[in-house]
Amino acid sequence: METWRLLLLSSLVLLVLAALIAAGAIVQVQQRQKRSRQAVQAALDRSGVATVAASSKPMEMLRSLNAGEALPLHWLNTSWGKALVAGEDRALLGRCGWGSTRAQLQYLLARCACALLLPLLVAMVFARGPMLVFWLFAAFTVGFLLPKWVLLRVAARRKACVARELPLLVDLLGLLQGTGMSLDQTLQVIGSDFGHVMPVLSREVQLANQQYSRGSTRERAFGRMSEVYQNENLAGLTSLMIQIDKYGGAVQEPLRVFGDRLREQRKAKMKELIGKISVKMTGVMVMTLLPALIIVTAGPGFLAVIRALGAMNK
Repeated sequence: METWRLLLLSSLVLLVLAALIAAGAIVQVQQRQKRSRQAVQAALDRSGVATVAASSKPMEMLRSLNAGEALPLHWLNTSWGKALVAGEDRALLGRCGWGSTRAQLQYLLARCACALLLPLLVAMVFARGPMLVFWLFAAFTVGFLLPKWVLLRVAARRKACVARELPLLVDLLGLLQGTGMSLDQTLQVIGSDFGHVMPVLSREVQLANQQYSRGSTRERAFGRMSEVYQNENLAGLTSLMIQIDKYGGAVQEPLRVFGDRLREQRKAKMKELIGKISVKMTGVMVMTLLPALIIVTAGPGFLAVIRALGAMNK
């Protein structure tokens, strides 16, 4: 039995070491690629090359230099990669703002590392316990699900941030459109200058602008934003911006109406939350104030009855 436990612990240690070595190799490749890009960009800045046509040749040289050192992104397309990083996980990564292929690979490595490290820690703690197999299975399950739980919390927080930032985005759109800016200029200003006010939606608008500048349609660029966060109001706003981009026309009045509707919805939601809090506080008051109230009001009567009964026994 001791030999079996020793073999199990040794295999877990070897698996963890292999995962750490693979992660270290990938990090080293990323750092090397980053230094290469920085060196090429510094050379371009020193030479004064600013146009895309002039800088395309050095960038092609950079890609050729890093072609043999590419990250193992093909792992995501294998059967194990699709099982460990399923479509739901990729949607969660996109909702968290980590929708790139590199982020998906990092999530895959984090999931494997957690699924191996936690059983190793459990094996070191319960090396001689009678339920070692049960604890190992529980640790493997928790380690496998831990990255997804983190993603769910981050995605829920970002979704709540989107709901809070949406009225401000509508007001900014109406304000900037009222100054005479076009839709492209308005979105560029929102994406570049309002990141400290709207950290989530400003970043999403910036990504949509980048996709549009690369040749994607406005409908596809903003459709992704509404699909990722699954917010009906955001979907309505994106469809309104798409219609403005296609047909033009006066947009201040529709945006004002849309903003008023968002504020009414927020007021109704706040009233609903207040009503729920009142119901919950009723239970708290019953559990805390009612015993004290009974002691204060009925306590003297109980004491008088007890004293009367004691006097009768004497």
